Amino acid sequence: MGLLKHIKIFSQGVADLLYPARCHLCGADLTPAERFVCIPCVESLPRTGYHRSFRNPMESRFAGQFPFVTATGHFFYSRDSSLAELIQDMKYRNFPSIGNRLGEIAGEELFLTGFLSEIDCVVPLPMHYLKKAKRGYNQTDRIAEGICKASGLELIDALKMTRQRKTQTSLTATQRVNNATDLFAPRPKIDLNGRGVLLVDDICTTGATMGSAAKALTDAFPDIRLYLFALGVTF
Repeated sequence: MGLLKHIKIFSQGVADLLYPARCHLCGADLTPAERFVCIPCVESLPRTGYHRSFRNPMESRFAGQFPFVTATGHFFYSRDSSLAELIQDMKYRNFPSIGNRLGEIAGEELFLTGFLSEIDCVVPLPMHYLKKAKRGYNQTDRIAEGICKASGLELIDALKMTRQRKTQTSLTATQRVNNATDLFAPRPKIDLNGRGVLLVDDICTTGATMGSAAKALTDAFPDIRLYLFALGVTF
């Protein structure tokens, strides 16, 4: 181990003693077993239970658009929710590892229910390379990494974003669909035919972005078994 790494570890240890890690939601001191969010706050995040429900609202958003096996959103999301606060920290306040932690939580819970049993690999929705360079990371990659850590599934960077787009936040439902049309394409030398693939996004509102990515996969790989996952889903 190099000297700089020793110094970094020592400095982090001192910082942890002087400034104990606190829960991003309630401010409580975290135990060594907790990361970013304390256990009570994790338990308070509202689960949808969609992975246990046939023809759940997440599936209804995509019904008839492209072939898929099932779809789920793990937590309910609204702009004033606790999950939104964590998403803001993850995306805009330089806490990318919150995505890993939330992905682990969801992955552990899905794994225990058998939802992941027919899935072979995890594919995160990509970010345009210019936006990723500016932010330094793609939050959806982090969520997917967490799911893979919890489940042992393979992570495959199978999609690329073909162009930049306007932010979806202020757009109408129709504008979101137009903004996301033909937005993704498979990367070269990737073959997902015959595989069970979990497509991962951070937040699903209208489903326009995830739908565009899903259609890119099903068009390119007609024998794919596609599963859809969003960390958060609107009511």
